[in-house]
Parts: sequence; structure tokens; C-alpha cells
Amino acid sequence: MEIRRPFVNCILKVILTILCKIECKEYIEALYNNKPLLVVFNHINFLEVPILVTHSYPLNVTGLVKSETWKNPIFAFIFNTYKAIPIDRRGAFSDSFKQVKQMIDNGFYMCISPEGTRSKNGVLGRGKAGIVYLALEADVPILPVAHYGGENIWQNMRKFKRTKFHFKAGKPFRIKFEGKPDKDEREIITSEVMGQIAKLLPEEMRGIYSEQALQECKYLEYI
Repeated sequence: MEIRRPFVNCILKVILTILCKIECKEYIEALYNNKPLLVVFNHINFLEVPILVTHSYPLNVTGLVKSETWKNPIFAFIFNTYKAIPIDRRGAFSDSFKQVKQMIDNGFYMCISPEGTRSKNGVLGRGKAGIVYLALEADVPILPVAHYGGENIWQNMRKFKRTKFHFKAGKPFRIKFEGKPDKDEREIITSEVMGQIAKLLPEEMRGIYSEQALQECKYLEYI
């Protein structure tokens, strides 16, 4: 698997470069300036994780991916190459979360979309509280990353036009909370995490987190 990763990475990067014009220097620098951590990002379409993973090589970057994706043999081959972790979106998260902790302990950066599903139009959707459980259990920092431009991929492909992907990285932070948050506390923390992504996006793409992006956070601590 380690032997095939450079070859798979090269092929994917060539394909992505043909389809897209990618600006991700800020994201790459943020990874090199921080130890392995959780990378949380907004989810527009299927290209984010391939871009985040291939353009950060040779750093060990992988992602948490819905388990049904492994039904496609091509996707299964690619995700296994990068040691991606499957997650059952119906709610059986504990095993996946344990694997995430192990991967981070082994020096991997873990890419996760708190939205859990694609927005398609680029507007930031509601985050899931699972990111709070995961961050507290793994006890690692979080790096917020936002991107835009990918919402135009299908229109541009029909016009044989490359899509500009802009990636921005924020300040890494930790969730500061002792014990186990209750439902209301989880919602507040989730909103604060999503606000860190929102503030990196153009104002019209911040969705329900427009106000949160401008507010101070009670449960987050920059590092």
C-alpha cells in the first residue's frame, strides 16, 4: 500500500489539475506548521478530500468517508490506498472514532466534514454534533479549512473549463470542555466549530453561521 501511494497520488493529481485550478498553499503551510490534527472543512462535492489528500502528499493525510463508498471497487482501491476510515452515517460511530484516534496517534492528519453531506450549492450547511464527540475523545487540535469555487464544477465541465478551487485555512484550536457536554452544550460547541469554517468563506456562503462567524467563542481556545 505504501509502495502504490506515490503512483496513485501522481495519477490523481494530474487528473485533478486537468479539471481544476487549485489554490491551496495556505492549507499546505498550515499542515506543515502543526502536528497531526483534525482538519474540518465544508463539503460541496466529491472533490474536496481527493484535493486535500493529493496536494498535501507526502504528508500522511486521509479522511473519514461514508461506508457505502466502498461498494465501488475503484473508490475502494483509492480510499484503501490512503487508509481512509469508513463511517456508517446511520449512527454507529464508536469504532470509526477509535480508528481516527489511532490514525492521529500514528501521525496522520484526518479530514472530516462536520456537515456530513454535500451542500452542492456551496452554502455552508448545519454541522453534526459528532465532531464534538470526536474532538473531545481524540483530544487533539482542530484546523478549520474552507474552500469555494467547487460549486461550479459541473457547469464548468460542460463548458470544458477548469474550475478554480480556493482553499483557506484558519487558526487551529481546541475544544475546552471538562466532562461530557449535554445536548445544548453540544449544539453550542458545534456552532462555534462551524463558525470557524464560516469566517473563512465569502459572506454569501456562510449560511446559518453568518452571525456565529463574527462572535467570540465560549468553548474554543486558539493554540
